Amino acid sequence: MLTLLNRLQDALDATRRLDFVGPLLLRLYLVPIFWMAGTQKLADMPATIAWFGNPDWGLGLPFPELLAWLAALTEAGGAILLLFGLAVRWVSIPLIITMLVAIVSVHWPYGWQAIADPSAPFANERVLASAEKIERARALLKEHGNYDWLTSSGKLVVLNNGIEFAATYLVMLVALFFTGAGSSLSVDYWLARTLRRKAS
Repeated sequence: MLTLLNRLQDALDATRRLDFVGPLLLRLYLVPIFWMAGTQKLADMPATIAWFGNPDWGLGLPFPELLAWLAALTEAGGAILLLFGLAVRWVSIPLIITMLVAIVSVHWPYGWQAIADPSAPFANERVLASAEKIERARALLKEHGNYDWLTSSGKLVVLNNGIEFAATYLVMLVALFFTGAGSSLSVDYWLARTLRRKAS
């Protein structure tokens, strides 16, 4: 029995040759997220700056022009660096900060859930109240609209805008900060390998 367990462990350990797959998948998952977030901000910087600074309908952050540019360039530039696996540990730091700011300034008041689901364990009062509202909206649409057509692209839901997605991206970035870009399919790996050869 012990021999079998050892062989199974050896087989499991042999998969470490493919340990670059984890960081690669994390990077590729995050690329379109940060690219879209950054380029949308850059596409209309006056509106982005106004949203960052306005305390009534925006984030009410200090230095909105500086922070808007930093966020937009960090996200768009970070997406490019993640794609190629270049300076991944370094770019993870400002991206982590961006996610922390997003969690605290945008999503925190709404609790955990991104999409309101009253049956979920982290449902707050806002989410619990959404059940009646979504049912009323469905009833109205079924009575006065083409409900089948309106829902043919997906289920009708209430966007709660909680920290769920931002926290998930934060966890992924922290993992990349500690693991790096991964071997084989990253510029970081080949640069480090080349520089170490020259140093020796």
